Amino acid sequence: MKVLLSAYSCEPGRGSEPGVGWNVAREIAKHHEVWVLTRPVESKDVIEAELARNPVPNMHFVYFTTPILGNIWKLGQSGAMQIHYYLWQITAYFVARKLHREINFDVVQHVTFVKYSSPSFLSLLPVPFIWGPVGGGESAPKVFWQDFNLSNKIYESLRILVRFIGEIDLFTHFTAQKSDIAFATTEDTAQRVRKMGCPHVQILSESGLSQQEIETLAQIPPPDAAPVRFISMGRLLHWKGFHLGLRAFAQANLPDAEYWVVGDGSELQRLQSLAADLGIAHQVKFWGRLPREETLGKLAQCQVLVHPSLHDSGGWVCLEGMAAGRPVICLDLGGPAQQVTEKTGFKIAAHTLEQTVADMATAMVKISKDAQLRVQMGQAGQSRVREDYSWEAKGRLFSQLYQKIVTPDYSVKEVILDSQKSN
Repeated sequence: MKVLLSAYSCEPGRGSEPGVGWNVAREIAKHHEVWVLTRPVESKDVIEAELARNPVPNMHFVYFTTPILGNIWKLGQSGAMQIHYYLWQITAYFVARKLHREINFDVVQHVTFVKYSSPSFLSLLPVPFIWGPVGGGESAPKVFWQDFNLSNKIYESLRILVRFIGEIDLFTHFTAQKSDIAFATTEDTAQRVRKMGCPHVQILSESGLSQQEIETLAQIPPPDAAPVRFISMGRLLHWKGFHLGLRAFAQANLPDAEYWVVGDGSELQRLQSLAADLGIAHQVKFWGRLPREETLGKLAQCQVLVHPSLHDSGGWVCLEGMAAGRPVICLDLGGPAQQVTEKTGFKIAAHTLEQTVADMATAMVKISKDAQLRVQMGQAGQSRVREDYSWEAKGRLFSQLYQKIVTPDYSVKEVILDSQKSN
């Protein structure tokens, strides 16, 4: 089949948005012939170098930028990037329309950005259109805002405002309504996409790991039995919720345990001060931002991953933790709540600040005292990642979807049921 993908962000060897674009395109190209619309800046040289080393005959890249304000993204500000992204989507339609006349695509899919509140004008093409996975409909519960400083509250308010503006965009509504099927990363996003008129919505994480990554992480040896170490990894931002992890660790009162934090960001000094105020500074180690190999080395020395994010659409670090055989403690919010199950870790309800911290502390005590439970949850996490979160599995899922969606009498309900079984 001839497949057209829209991947504004696409680059090999990367995580997050660039990794989604590259890995989805590469896996689909194992099954079908794929044309990928993406930007030339920063990505083209890396993509062409990778294809020279590891050719993928069925994968073709079409590079372009928008003729209007084409360099605005260089300002380095989020708002400038979003303007460029919107204009690029408009340009993508005209590029895709011309390509379609030459190639006659069977199906079109929007891949990146993983964002539901901005339109994909490729939905205007007269072929079946798949939207996503898209995310961004998650919000930090208001009860947790009491922990935010003024700038953090402004950030959350602006995020909600920008999302609202996107939701009332008629073109975003049109994208939702024209989608044969939309994949949403979380139930929060799914609800918003349904309200915009999308008739068929299914939850599917955008995150994944390659088979090689899964095998590498599975080889990380179990740490020594003592001391029990908890670890949080990622950008130190307010909405990542690491302050909740520190408070829970203090409340758990585990004098022989340690809490390691890997990453940097605007909340570093606040987290360090909080650890001191809580009387656990001697048990908490801040390692800063480390290269990936060193980060995995720290993970190898810890037994439990703590990821109390307040509005992650994905949660790649949870997949890495599970693939490494580490139980995960997360909040029952966003992407991590879709990935973690009661067999692979603890999903903590987030009703109030006090309840959340107390329940996290209880989970920390339980997992620290039960080595066998850590082993069981670790093994279950590895199985879940292998079966449901490999890029290869996602490629097969999309390939099967394409074949069914172009059938004249196909059933969307049947497609949704099949995707539920595969994820």
